[in-house]
Amino acid sequence: MTYDRLVCANCAAPVSQGRCPVCRANRERLQQEGPFAGLNPMALIALMLVLVAALALVARTA
Repeated sequence: MTYDRLVCANCAAPVSQGRCPVCRANRERLQQEGPFAGLNPMALIALMLVLVAALALVARTA
C-alpha cells in the first residue's frame, strides 16, 4: 500500500501530508522501502511464476 492513501490514526490527516511526527516517521519509513514492499507474498509468487513461464517459453523457442 502506498502512503498517499493512508490516514494517520494520530491526527486523522493523510500520511502523505506529514502533519504530525507520527505521519512524518511513517512517510519516511514507507519511502525507504523498496518498490515491491507494498505487494503481498501471493502477488510476488504469482509474478515470479509468470517470469519463470516467460523465461521457459523464450528458452524453448530459441
